[in-house]
Amino acid sequence: MRLYSIAIYLFLYVPIFIIVLFSFNAGRHASELRGLSLQWYGKALANPFVVDAFVTSLVVALTVAILSTLMGTAAALALQRLKGTLRILFDGMIYISIMIPGIVIGIATLVALVTVFNFLNPLLASVWPEGVKPLKLNMGYATVIAAHTLFTMSLVIILVRARISGMDRTLIEASTDLYATPWRTFYQITLPQIFPAILSGFLLSFTFSFDDFIISFFVAGANTTLPVYIFSSIRRGITPEVNAIGTMVLAVSLILLMAAQYLLHARTNR
Repeated sequence: MRLYSIAIYLFLYVPIFIIVLFSFNAGRHASELRGLSLQWYGKALANPFVVDAFVTSLVVALTVAILSTLMGTAAALALQRLKGTLRILFDGMIYISIMIPGIVIGIATLVALVTVFNFLNPLLASVWPEGVKPLKLNMGYATVIAAHTLFTMSLVIILVRARISGMDRTLIEASTDLYATPWRTFYQITLPQIFPAILSGFLLSFTFSFDDFIISFFVAGANTTLPVYIFSSIRRGITPEVNAIGTMVLAVSLILLMAAQYLLHARTNR
């Protein structure tokens, strides 16, 4: 079993190590290592298409993280009070949204959005004032943000609910006995205890949205996120610049994931 585990880890991580190593390649060919250099990182950061794709991914991921954290935390607090069949139903819906493959979510979201847009656009054109260009709904920032938020919100709900389950309920009961308002109890008692899970959910939502390719590929429209740009570049051939972009994305993702993991267990270890 040890040899099998080692083989699995090598299969998973050796290609990643090769990408990181060849991102420092001094040559022009991705398959030949001609010394070490940081030139491709500089070229990647100076590429306007890379910068635009990075800004798009950053704006989308930050917006998604904020929306999913707010709505996911509120949903977790509400679902914690549910009992019986209704709670089982909502639990199933939350876990199903995580287990469904990304390509299924991307296709379903695309079909749903196209159907809605085809229905609403003629209506908007018919009621729009004459002489003014009518508003037309298209794929773009809003569709990517909506699709990512629906997916990442489930992650926030699971994290926050797990923290609520292990929370000290006696403090909430004491606050109620002392005639504190529900909002004051939440702000002074509940929020400090679940804040590490909320912050972890925020970082995970940002990471998943920033790294997502499949859903973004279907619903991004004319806006190109960084993973979609990398995929388009790979179709023309792998270069050290693509390796450098992938390495930077990997570094950001690992930093955020480790921060989320640390914050998630910080309160438990105290």
